[in-house]
Amino acid sequence: MPQPWHVLIVEDDPQTRDFFAASVQGCAQLALAGCLGTVAEARDWLDARAPQGLDVLLVDLGLPDGSGLDAIAHARYTHPGCEPLVISMFGDEESVLASIEAGALGYIHKDATPENIADTVLQMKAGASPISPMIARQVLHKYLDLRSNRPQTHMDRAQAAINTEAKDALDVALSPREKDVLDLIARGFSYAETARLHGVSIHTVQAHIKSLYAKLAVHSKSEAVFEATRRGLL
Repeated sequence: MPQPWHVLIVEDDPQTRDFFAASVQGCAQLALAGCLGTVAEARDWLDARAPQGLDVLLVDLGLPDGSGLDAIAHARYTHPGCEPLVISMFGDEESVLASIEAGALGYIHKDATPENIADTVLQMKAGASPISPMIARQVLHKYLDLRSNRPQTHMDRAQAAINTEAKDALDVALSPREKDVLDLIARGFSYAETARLHGVSIHTVQAHIKSLYAKLAVHSKSEAVFEATRRGLL
């Protein structure tokens, strides 16, 4: 059996910290490396731990003695192979972009925290970049704003034409129900809530989700929202 991924949790709220710890400990593919509540504690722990001893840093941004960004930077320096995942109440553009620039590979808003955070960690270790839908849309809008503020080149115009053709083709490919499900996902509704709103079973919703993923060539809800927004479907 492969060695489990070692996860360090840095979260100052005891209840939230225990919730994350229980999820990690309940997953055979993960091992809880430690639970800390401050930047200082995280620095000391990271300095004392062997570089190969940490795989994931699960960190909040609003810590009592500073920003979780400092913990991310220190983890990336002392443990180059560590992958940071931010879970925070901060959803502003500055915090999100600063986290990504610091090396975070995922950003989950606490209002959208999954019931089993271990699944999110495993998704990240499998190559995904878990991002809450509201965060993904915000990052995409920032990217589009940056593109719109620079001079358009010949290649930009050519790519815009390609994107338009792709969008038109995708609009035809998506069924009305798939578009409805996509819209509810982007707004943060769960599969169960989506099923209840449409009066269908959760298995039917999952079938629509599977079809959406295939058509958008994505593997997660956040990627689906990002890609659909990029193509102008949301």
